[in-house]
Amino acid sequence: MKKRLVIKVGSAVLREENLLAVTRLNNLVDLIAKLKKEKDYEVILVSSGAVAAGNTKLNLDKTQVLNRQALAAIGQPLLMKYYKKRFREHELFCAQMLLVEEDFDSRRRSRNARGVMEILLENNIIPILNENDVIANQELLIGDNDQLAARAAYFFGADLLVILSDIDGLYDSNPRENPNAKMRKTVELIDDSELHMKHTPNSEFATGGIVTKLKAADFVMRRGIPMYLSSGFDLTNVYDFLIEEKHTSGTYFVPQENIRAQDV
Repeated sequence: MKKRLVIKVGSAVLREENLLAVTRLNNLVDLIAKLKKEKDYEVILVSSGAVAAGNTKLNLDKTQVLNRQALAAIGQPLLMKYYKKRFREHELFCAQMLLVEEDFDSRRRSRNARGVMEILLENNIIPILNENDVIANQELLIGDNDQLAARAAYFFGADLLVILSDIDGLYDSNPRENPNAKMRKTVELIDDSELHMKHTPNSEFATGGIVTKLKAADFVMRRGIPMYLSSGFDLTNVYDFLIEEKHTSGTYFVPQENIRAQDV
């Protein structure tokens, strides 16, 4: 049986000043192509970057919800254009799925989403997921793509969630403030206090920080799915972990066993 991965890449990785970080996007596509062709993995990609891509064409105040939705509407097709072009160079095809909270909360809608997902994966298509924040109101929004990726990993039966960020792992203190901070390469339990720290987004385009990644990890760990957190700027450690099956760096969140169910 094929191994199924959900890979999430954040806005901080896909934006460089006022431009889409095309080189990083290219590197990500190359990694996914390698995973599919050399490891025969099924890959679901959760990609941020629509608002950032839209901002390259129109500069709006991103603190306003309607402005962010307008930028997402502009940026989403731009983002998909790049992905489609690059995947085609590997003779791979991708598809877009835009989701909101209700798609996971409603049994009928989540069943439909699962059905579409299985058809795409069975036909070797790479699903690219994003939150449908163009038209969704606050009640329907999941809030950030870390949580979307965690839900996707569970509902679509992934064997591993991979989050690529502007940080290369979880540290015992803030490495930007403490030069002696040490990486926690393996995490078996997330303390409740860590899940309620103040969010610290590092980019005006981001919607979370390390806390949202810990919440995503906690969600999947409780459902028997491991998570790996690493840098999306330099994919060396991700290659080591996924291709070479060596844990040289990055943080691996250990799943809790025997608790996974089909529905929550």
